[in-house]
Amino acid sequence: MINIKKFVKNAIIEDNGRGDLFFDVAPKGRFTARVISKDDGVIAGVKYAKVLARTEKFECKFLKRDGEIVKKGDVIAKLEGKASILLSSERTFLNILQHASGIATQASKYATLIEGYDVALLDTRKTRPQLRDFEKYASRVGGAINHRLGLDDCLMLKDTHLKTIDDLSEFIKKARKRISWVTKIEIECETFEQVEHAMKSGADIIMCDNMQPVQIEEVVKFRDENYPHILLEASGNINLDTIQSYAKTGVDAVSSGSIIHQATWLDFSMKFD
Repeated sequence: MINIKKFVKNAIIEDNGRGDLFFDVAPKGRFTARVISKDDGVIAGVKYAKVLARTEKFECKFLKRDGEIVKKGDVIAKLEGKASILLSSERTFLNILQHASGIATQASKYATLIEGYDVALLDTRKTRPQLRDFEKYASRVGGAINHRLGLDDCLMLKDTHLKTIDDLSEFIKKARKRISWVTKIEIECETFEQVEHAMKSGADIIMCDNMQPVQIEEVVKFRDENYPHILLEASGNINLDTIQSYAKTGVDAVSSGSIIHQATWLDFSMKFD
């Protein structure tokens, strides 16, 4: 909650600058307002918006919870407070809800497509700077599972890392002595030969990067017959049109950066009564 408070406070400061020019001349008294959805989707950001309301000291009653479906015309929340406070908070309040709900809606589309498959839906680190916690929270609300939050979550060796390593097996042995005992090592592979090498070298997770589903099926078969303890992740070219074909291959997870970076904000508005 501390991080959310800091996030919200910084967002308010960013918008207010040296102070809302309407503040000193705003009408006195208390006013009521409603937040209305102008789109269909999945709502997220409620957790953050409630913190904003407490921080700015206005009353806020949400009629929808994080993860619930919203339809065009639905009243999402009812607000009450001083006009100066409600209006100075309006844009930040709506931005939080619209941004998060767009990501949650996108994640929900992906999750719905792979219902019935024994596969996890993962997001990626392709997030906007300083917004990772927020965007990955919205992704979770929509039905995805977070991949790494940062470089300290898992030792992932991508193609760029592998270019610097002469002996992968020796490198992994050395890494095991330096990283936490419970930390996994994931290796990115683009060919079946790379997969074989990475598995023999001691990887915990193999990322099948930019492989076609038919290639991944071969990897799954090889894994099942030789290294059943190793997890498989499909990544690259995973979008709404292709995700089912990858989910069918037998991998343990599919990851897609477009859950976040291709999401479109939902349209919400605040109306005074």
